[in-house]
Amino acid sequence: MLGPFVWTVDPAAQDLDQISAPPGADRRAAVADDYTPWRGVTATPIGGDGGEPGASAAVNVLDGPTTNAVRLHWDPVPGAGGYRVYRNILDPEPDGALGLPIAEILNPANVSFEDRLDLQALTYFYSVVALDANGRESASYSTVTADVTRVITAAEAVEKGLVENASDLSPGDTVKMAFHPLGTDYLGRDLLARLMHGARVSLFIGIVAPFFFVIIGILYGSAAGFMGGRTDQVLMRFADFVVALPFLLFMILLRILFNVESGDSGVGPMLVAMVMLSWPAAARLVRGQILQIREEGYIGASRLLGAKTNYLVLRHMIPNTMGVILVTLTFAVPSAIFTEAFLSFIGMGVAPPTPSWGSMCNEGLKTMLTTPHELIAPAAFISITVLAFNLLGDGLRDALDARMRATE
Repeated sequence: MLGPFVWTVDPAAQDLDQISAPPGADRRAAVADDYTPWRGVTATPIGGDGGEPGASAAVNVLDGPTTNAVRLHWDPVPGAGGYRVYRNILDPEPDGALGLPIAEILNPANVSFEDRLDLQALTYFYSVVALDANGRESASYSTVTADVTRVITAAEAVEKGLVENASDLSPGDTVKMAFHPLGTDYLGRDLLARLMHGARVSLFIGIVAPFFFVIIGILYGSAAGFMGGRTDQVLMRFADFVVALPFLLFMILLRILFNVESGDSGVGPMLVAMVMLSWPAAARLVRGQILQIREEGYIGASRLLGAKTNYLVLRHMIPNTMGVILVTLTFAVPSAIFTEAFLSFIGMGVAPPTPSWGSMCNEGLKTMLTTPHELIAPAAFISITVLAFNLLGDGLRDALDARMRATE
């Protein structure tokens, strides 16, 4: 509740200069001049024998490669009818995986290329392959490494709030980009802000749903235990039937009933499904306690004094089961949180862009191998919260168990 007021970053705001930045990443950026268009480099094509183009010439990186642009130049290849440029973040050797094709140059006189596609402060491997007259690639290629430096213009620094006046900066100065304690995700959104707002969704579902289905279980179990006999058997067989119902099937049916389309938040159907199908466990526990309590002497004495059924249940029986009820509620909260995380993880719960810990884990799974912090952070929050509520449940159970207090 208080976290978003302390860390006021908008969870939907994107920092495109720090996409998938891990915690503690280098935030420095060099101040550069405004971008100026590049006309490229041309050369006279070298004719060939009409067959496959000759061996690719060495590729050079012109100027300093920055996040504004990487400019490549190579010598013309004999017999080339054009060129294809690839980019990779891994060395293409030895398996020849050149990466993403980012340009196809059909004019053999053009022997240069300027890359401005989503550049980050990484090391890129650029490969140039010559094409024949029919557009087929030659067997050889040339690769060059470009260590890209993060840069920012003075005007951009003022716009992002990094400095107050553009006159305070000059080319070559260094500024620090926005601070993200837990890093950013694949869209440049602050992970800490999204985890805080996601906690509101996850904990709302994790607390509200158990509260309602435990209340239903208390009333249902109390009625079954107090009435006993055939009524008790009928009520508990219905509870067994509810336990056997498939939760995911009900989620799908409720999403159809609520007219939840792809991309819509599924909080409503999730809450209804959890309340409808999760109460039997609490009902069984309360029923067992009521069956035991109704045979106690003080219940018989109250009956002899004319106590009515409502008074007996509300004044004597339910208060004496509060220990079991509190422990049940405490253990139901982590189960509900984990259920929400699971449903959001498989795309049936809270849908992006609304953050929840489960949906954030689903998003982080896609980039787990390259940026694991996007998965580790929400998974750690889920694990810590579930562990905390389980420990609280254990503590309440020990504190409310009269037999353990007597042993101590």
